Amino acid sequence: MKIIFIGNVLFSKFLLEFILKQKNIDVIGVCTKNTSNFNADFYNLGNICKKKNIDFIYCDKINDKKNVEWIKKKKPDYIFCFGWSQLLSKEILNIPKKNVIGYHPSILPNNRGRHPIIWSLVLGLKFTGSSFFIMNDKADKGEIISQKKIYIANKDDAKKLYTKLVNSALKQLKFFLPKLENKKKIFLKKNKFNIGNYWRKRSEIDGQIDWRMNAKNIYNLTRALTKPYPFSHFIFKKKKINVLKAKIIKYKNLNIEPGKILKFKNDKYITIKCGEDALKIIKFKPRISFRKVKYII
Repeated sequence: MKIIFIGNVLFSKFLLEFILKQKNIDVIGVCTKNTSNFNADFYNLGNICKKKNIDFIYCDKINDKKNVEWIKKKKPDYIFCFGWSQLLSKEILNIPKKNVIGYHPSILPNNRGRHPIIWSLVLGLKFTGSSFFIMNDKADKGEIISQKKIYIANKDDAKKLYTKLVNSALKQLKFFLPKLENKKKIFLKKNKFNIGNYWRKRSEIDGQIDWRMNAKNIYNLTRALTKPYPFSHFIFKKKKINVLKAKIIKYKNLNIEPGKILKFKNDKYITIKCGEDALKIIKFKPRISFRKVKYII
């Protein structure tokens, strides 16, 4: 079974390494990127290809004619697109003898679109999903071939959820890859066009803390933007302070306004009143002292 693999994030790395270990699967080419200003979890798959002597190309725009022609010449049975932010053109979708298989970390058809790991944590969802599907010319809308529910614990941050999704995806691949090899039907369920929702692209302002928010919402924002993402932040004396780790502190005094510093210890931690309760910031960068400071506004 001949495979073209498309990807350029850490998730792509783990799945490609797994696929390369499987018998009867020949990765005949890889499309990746050399650099990325878009993906916080960017990974250059060319590093793996060089070690494994796999033919690869760097694609800034996957649908450019030269990239399409390169893929066509390979004559793949399948294309696996795991961790790529651009939609594939109909021309690419029609290249493989069988199908183009994509991946999305949600319970499709719910939560299609951008930044599903981040938004699921920001919104405080109790579960998300791991979905493989047959790609078409609509974003995250092809027939689903494998899907698992992933529970989100209150202490899960982006890194922990990312790891859960990787582990689930690897187990799912182990289950359905032999079916692809043996040409067995792998259809699971319809991914209906008229139901579900889309999440928008996250911007930097979405990561900025407003102390009028309640502590739970700020905590969710903070855990959503931990590594491999660029952290939540607040502005202090025109400086951007990144929040790496925080926890909710119950605080029922209604006469204290949001943004007031309740407690600090040099540059070790700081507790700030929120719209409801308070937030203890345990790790932050750059390290600065809040001595003689009364408010963060």
